[in-house]
Amino acid sequence: MNTHYLTTPLTKEAIKPLQSGDKAFISGTIYTARDAAHKRVLELQEAGKDLPIPIKNQIIYYVGPAPTPPGKSMGSAGPTTSYRMDPYTPPLLEIGLSGMIGKGPRSQEVIDSIIKNGAVYFAAVGGAAALIASSVLSKELIAYPDLGPEAIYKLEVKNFPCIVAVDSQGSDLFKTEIEKYKKI
Repeated sequence: MNTHYLTTPLTKEAIKPLQSGDKAFISGTIYTARDAAHKRVLELQEAGKDLPIPIKNQIIYYVGPAPTPPGKSMGSAGPTTSYRMDPYTPPLLEIGLSGMIGKGPRSQEVIDSIIKNGAVYFAAVGGAAALIASSVLSKELIAYPDLGPEAIYKLEVKNFPCIVAVDSQGSDLFKTEIEKYKKI
């Protein structure tokens, strides 16, 4: 397993060397969104309207951050279970999304779309919400304030810690590691 220091925007060239199980530390801009925001973004895209965030070469973090305490950039920011975004992910990958950060396995349809579009799925550790929040330098509300913590935010991050869960060739850490334990 290797360690990679990545800077957004996340290009296809930066994604290619990543392998499932590798550690990654991401710096730059990432966007937050959960299922309600994904639905709205895709409705705009289908209607041919401008999207609230750039999609090409971007990373979306599946999170609903806790309220921001005084003196902090953001409250605890643990990942949301990713399968809730599975219905929305292939269309976003088709229009250029490069990466997603969440927790838990993805559907075969999403993995096939990751392979087809040369993207990557990162896993963030669910129990490390405070540590993850400490890598956030700033948080800015971008769209859908009515969704509260599930609104779309722009985060500036430095060394955001995660693991490559599904690489651009489709190697899925959730499957390979389970198979290892079945052999014990």
